[in-house]
Amino acid sequence: MRAPRRADDPTPAAGRGPGHGPVPRAAPGAGPGEPYGPAATPRASAPRRSQVLAWASWDWGSAAINAVMTTFVFTVYLVSEQFGDTDANSAALSTALAIAGFAIAVLAPVTGQRSDAGGRRRLWLGVNSGLVAVTTAACFFVYPSPDFLLLGVSLIALTSIFAEFATVNYYAMLPQISTPETIGRVSGFGWGMGYLGGILALALVLFGFVQPVVDWPGAATDDALNLRLVAVFSAVWFLVFALPVLFAVPEIERQRVQRVCILTSYRQLGQHILRLYRDSRHTLYFLLASAVFRDGLAAVFTFGGIIAGGTFGFATSDVIVFAIAGNVVAAVGAMVGGRLDDRFGPKSVIVGSLIGLVVAALGVFLSPDSRGFWVFGLLLCLFVGPAQASSRAYIARLAAPGREGEIFGLYATTGRAVSFLAPAMFTFAIVLATPHVASGEAQRYGILGILLVLLLGLALLLPVRRPEDVVRI
Repeated sequence: MRAPRRADDPTPAAGRGPGHGPVPRAAPGAGPGEPYGPAATPRASAPRRSQVLAWASWDWGSAAINAVMTTFVFTVYLVSEQFGDTDANSAALSTALAIAGFAIAVLAPVTGQRSDAGGRRRLWLGVNSGLVAVTTAACFFVYPSPDFLLLGVSLIALTSIFAEFATVNYYAMLPQISTPETIGRVSGFGWGMGYLGGILALALVLFGFVQPVVDWPGAATDDALNLRLVAVFSAVWFLVFALPVLFAVPEIERQRVQRVCILTSYRQLGQHILRLYRDSRHTLYFLLASAVFRDGLAAVFTFGGIIAGGTFGFATSDVIVFAIAGNVVAAVGAMVGGRLDDRFGPKSVIVGSLIGLVVAALGVFLSPDSRGFWVFGLLLCLFVGPAQASSRAYIARLAAPGREGEIFGLYATTGRAVSFLAPAMFTFAIVLATPHVASGEAQRYGILGILLVLLLGLALLLPVRRPEDVVRI
């Protein structure tokens, strides 16, 4: 049942204007304890190609951090025997990332809220992007010795924190460069550019530093010079492609409110969450559902390479080839899904994608050989992109003007709050299966753990209303 509107809410019931998408809800006027005044975010009357390209360029550049530094290359270097016991190294890295995740969960909503109210969204995107580049480049000084392990995991954790803070402000710009009719395809285009950027960055790292096709000084393995230079490459790649959005997308208008301390910001955040629960409860429902299914989506890529090698016998080179192919398919899926999003709505795209993911995951589980993994594994990648892009577009449609940063801060926080779920279910399924299957077959059952997380996210999403039927607050 829809929660009744407050007496001070003068807007009509949610619905579609003639050809203009949902009727926006006005943000309440700034009063005692309320950090927001009138709408402060400039909305695009029509998407400008130059702004969309500049905005998507940040997604393209950030792929070097996500794919190269934290997934496939540098973290693998950190947990290797060059830094001592591999189990202890893995524990140190996971501990550092857990601390980073806690910091993000606690700070992301407030940093987003304050950048909204202060009219400093672009400024803080630039500052945090610069910090990401600095901490990434500093990884060059992580020499292959146990004495440098703490430095390495600390820098990766700091990079993770600054990247998430930058992402909050980056996502909040989505309504500025799109319209209600195009927000889905713009989000999908950005996500697709991220996948394609990751492909190119990984290829350059592979053939330029790890398995160089040309013998050059930067490919030397003495003191892991080639892997340390990968950090410098990633920092430069990210910084170059992060710059265009800072020049192309204007800063938002500063809201005329009294400056408040950090503790007051948290009190205002609590008041905002209570208002969400009272007046726009389905926003909270979506944040919960998306946190669960986004963890399942992340697990598809996190454990895909492990399953390919451990269960289906892929060599390292085969895993890299599959990763590149999977990113291409995911990019296509994200871009096509974005157009479907604008036509049918983000919830329909997410639900369809999750159903496709469940079917594909079952196909991977039942596949007898690598050919089946190629078919159903690529299907998994196809549906991951649109689910991620439409989830971002759903939140952007719900965000009231001037509150985008805060709502995307909550989006980041809820995602971090359940980030343990898919890894835990993957491990739990393997542990349960181990006594009952042949040696080397238990890992296959980890797929069922991921599948259950996706099913849970789908079940939580089904009762959530479409964004046009949800009060924007």
